[in-house]
Amino acid sequence: MEDSIQNIIDALSSGRVILYPTDTIWGLGCDINSLEAIYKIYDIKKRPLHKPFIVLVSDIDMLKNYVKDIHPRIETLLLYHKRPLTIIYKNAKNVPDILTKNGSIAIRIVKEPMIAKIIKLFGKAIVSTSANISDKPFPQNFATIDPQIIKAVDYIFKYKQGDYSEAIPSVIATYNKNGKLKFFR
Repeated sequence: MEDSIQNIIDALSSGRVILYPTDTIWGLGCDINSLEAIYKIYDIKKRPLHKPFIVLVSDIDMLKNYVKDIHPRIETLLLYHKRPLTIIYKNAKNVPDILTKNGSIAIRIVKEPMIAKIIKLFGKAIVSTSANISDKPFPQNFATIDPQIIKAVDYIFKYKQGDYSEAIPSVIATYNKNGKLKFFR
């Protein structure tokens, strides 16, 4: 069985929560502008509201819709970095406040080709967070996702359900005005 890209885009467009394989670990996602879906993800994860989620975009052009300025060194890094890299930007724009902390937002250009294609066709970013209950280990693969999570979502990807590769979270970093990176993970 395969996923229909149109069905996924329709699910996102109608404010539903998806369970999908990111370029790192399995995640919960939704339309960046659907507050109802964002709150549903908080509910599913039992996550405190003061802990924002990350956002996934398809490319640098889409990234520029959500941050005011990108230091040229960071833009170059994003083009050539091999591992998935989540950057915390200090100057979010065009995003709901619940996704920011003190005006900052964490965004990753997704490297998983199918997910990048879906986001590109959807035409805007999607919210993303690991598919686990808060403070529990993140799932190593689809088979290790908590059944409560599976029951609570609106759409479950078939894509990569049989992949048992070890999942590795993204690198997380921020940068100063000179483009110097500070790594958190």
